[in-house]
Amino acid sequence: MFAAPDSITGWHAHVYYEEGSRDAAQRLRDGIGAAFPDAMLGRWHDVPVGPHPGAMYQVAFPPALFPALVPFIALNREGLTVLVHPDTGHPRADHERHALWLGAVLPLKTAMLPERA
Repeated sequence: MFAAPDSITGWHAHVYYEEGSRDAAQRLRDGIGAAFPDAMLGRWHDVPVGPHPGAMYQVAFPPALFPALVPFIALNREGLTVLVHPDTGHPRADHERHALWLGAVLPLKTAMLPERA
């Protein structure tokens, strides 16, 4: 059985950074904010939060932005690692099986995520 693409209600991009790459993360964030006003820029998390292994901020965006926003991130990430995943109401699967990675694949602590939201 295949999952229907219309089960995706939104997307999240998690932009990971370290102390030495925070300026690059800020430039990417500023670019996203300027080019995509419908994207929601989350808070900076300078320490690991939830299943994420390091500092990051989240960008939440509607499915209609995917064709433009994800290529924008890919071309402007300056070597940063970015996790892009859908929001289908199944947080664990969204982070484990439905994830797209730009850059290195990082180990997530997905056991802490519920199967269903």
